[in-house]
Parts: sequence; C-alpha cells; structure tokens
Amino acid sequence: MSDLNSKVDVLMVGTGEYTTGYVGGTAADSDKGAGVVALTMFDLRRRAKVERVGMCGVNGKKFPGIRSHMKRCIQDVYADTSIECDTFPKDDQVDPKAYETAVKTFKAGDVAIIFTPDDTHFQIAMQCIQQGMHVMVTKPIVKTLEEHHQLAKAAKEKGVLVGVEVHKRLDPFYADARDRARSALGNFQYMYAYMSQPKHQLETFKAWAGKSSDISYYLNSHHVDWSEWTLASIARPIRVTATGSTGIAKAKGIETEDSITLTVQWENISDKTLGTAIYTSSWVAPKSDVHSQQRFFYMGSSGEINVDQAHRGCTVSTDEKGFASVNPLFMKYTPTNGKFSGQQSYGVRSFENFIDACRAVNAGANKPQDFDDGSIATVHTTMQGTAILEAGRKSLDSDSQPMDILYDGDSGEPTGIQPHKF
Repeated sequence: MSDLNSKVDVLMVGTGEYTTGYVGGTAADSDKGAGVVALTMFDLRRRAKVERVGMCGVNGKKFPGIRSHMKRCIQDVYADTSIECDTFPKDDQVDPKAYETAVKTFKAGDVAIIFTPDDTHFQIAMQCIQQGMHVMVTKPIVKTLEEHHQLAKAAKEKGVLVGVEVHKRLDPFYADARDRARSALGNFQYMYAYMSQPKHQLETFKAWAGKSSDISYYLNSHHVDWSEWTLASIARPIRVTATGSTGIAKAKGIETEDSITLTVQWENISDKTLGTAIYTSSWVAPKSDVHSQQRFFYMGSSGEINVDQAHRGCTVSTDEKGFASVNPLFMKYTPTNGKFSGQQSYGVRSFENFIDACRAVNAGANKPQDFDDGSIATVHTTMQGTAILEAGRKSLDSDSQPMDILYDGDSGEPTGIQPHKF
C-alpha cells in the first residue's frame, strides 16, 4: 500500500500508430503522427504521476526508428519531456512473446497499457493480471464473450483494475449526449451511428486486417460502447444481424469487409418494449477534411439528439497539408510556451484518469469495484459491447443469420450467443 502521491511504473505493449505515431518507417499519415499513449506517459512522468516507462513490441529492429521518430516529434517539440524508456525485445531480436519477458520486470500495482492486434489482447492481458498489474486494453478488450468472462474473473481474483480504453466517453459532446439521453429522453427507440477512416488505413493495418480482426471490432466498438454506457439499466441488446460491403480491400489483396453494418435489437428493461440501433463502420472512405467521420442520431421516446463529432467549427489550411477540420478536443499537439499542453484533451484524459484510479487503488483509497459506476469502462461493465461485436462477426460468418444474446434472467450481464430460431 502507498500514498495517493505515489508514482506507478507503466508498460506499454504495442508500438504502432496509437502508441508512437510511427507507421511504416515514418510518422503516421493520420491525426496521430506524434502518437498518443507514449506522449501521454512521458508527460505524466514529467508531472510526477509515472516513474519507469517500458515499451514492448514484436520486432526490436524497429526501435531505432521509433526512438528517432519520438525524439523528433516529442522530445524536440516539448520542453522538459524525455522519451527515455526500456524497450523489449532487444534491437536485434524479433520475438512475438517479448511481452512475457517484459511483464516479469514489473511488479504488482504497476500498470500495463495494451495496444496490439485484437486477437492478442486476451493472452497479454491475462499475463499482466496474473503479475498483479492493473491493465488498460484498447477496444475491443477481447473478441469473445468467453474470454471477457475469463478476464473479469481473473481481475476480481487478483484485486486489480482492468479497463477498456474507449476515449469517446470523455468527448464532451458524447458525454453530454449520454447524460441527456439518460435523464430526459425516456426509453430507447432508435439510433443510427457511422464511423469511418480513409482507404490508406488499410495499408496501416494490413498486417492484421481481415486476419485477426475487422472494421466492426475496430470502429463500431466506439458507438457500441457509447450505447452500453448510455443504456445501462435502461435497455439491453438481445439480437444482432450483420451485413458487409466488399470489393476495395479484396482488390488490394486484403481478405476483409470494406464496411460492416450491425443492426441491433435492444429491449427496454422497464416494459420490454423494443428499440433498434444501426452501427456502420468503414475503412474505405475517401480522403477528406477529417481523418475519421464520427456521427450519430439517437431517438428516445421523449426526444432526440444529433452529434457530428468530426466537425467542431475549427478549420486550418496550410501550404504543406492543405485544408482540414481539426479536433484539439481529442489531442492538442500544438505546444504552449514550448511545453505539451494537451492535458485536457480527452485522448490524454482517458489514460490519466485510469492512472489516477490505479494510484488510488494502490493507496487503498479505492477498491477496483468502485470504478464500476461508469466513471471508467471496466472489464465488469462492458460485456454487452463484446457480445454485440462477437454476435456481429458470427452473423457475418453465417450469411447474416441473426444472433441472439442470452442472459440469466433480467441480469445486465450476457451469458452467451446463439443463432436466432425463427
């Protein structure tokens, strides 16, 4: 046990776009060229919340390039910000199991942040939990309900905090829409949500696209999580039907859907009435003024909400990059007086809130279950989202056959998935 001012050591597992901003030997051609996770951890160390920082990947031969990139995009840009970190495996090694070695160098109460291909989340997270580490995993936390239950059980047994990194919960527009829906809009009726990224993301993710995951797990997960968070104790998902669009990815030699649409039937808990949500995600959108289109329409029995996250009324035009709509609410990369000043960005707050919660658990001021109140997307409160995404994949693989989500009575915790019987 420690005091609330004690620092934590952090292991970042995964070295890709979201962690470092480094893709294919250069800065990512997206809105995350300087990365998010590593920059945030280095800044939290500067602000005395984090001590030791580690980074683990598969191919150690990438680390010289990653260090050079982080020096140029982080250390040389932001005053008093060091990029020093321990790296695994060694620079001359390629080791898919390097995380096993890395985890052993951390202790109970330390924090692991996992941003790796979806099909690797379970094994890595379980290893970290067994080490007694608190764990944050990028969405989706896992791909199956069975694995989700196993992680939840392990987290409870080890007394650690395990969360999902779903930063849209901290987007002020999405957070306000959630509160309005819960307080004033009545039972759930209808939702349409859309999220996309441009075609070049297929190249960014070609190592795993269609092999270990798909665009629904990657992008629909945002709006699916928003629904689960918003409709907790109000409605629960009971049936999922999925359809896909194809052609562009396969023409590039990538066997995956271009776009995926999930049609989800929700049941209002109070009176068993029904609502319908449609979640569409795509990674073949044309290049435009934003990297990611993100919007939804929500209707309850007493009102409706429209949110266009992509356009905040702020545009920038430069000779080098042309015209763009920008969103500093997500990540403010522009320094103030030479220092990183994005601490209030919801991309940063998502991690800082989790680090603060872990420090509070270590100090004995809170227990992991205290954060099941919706303040953090914990492993215990996000099972419906996993059920929806898994049911969507099962539906696609079964020629769009509807899949039912099973529950034990009126519990909000799903227990299984089975084909719908007509």
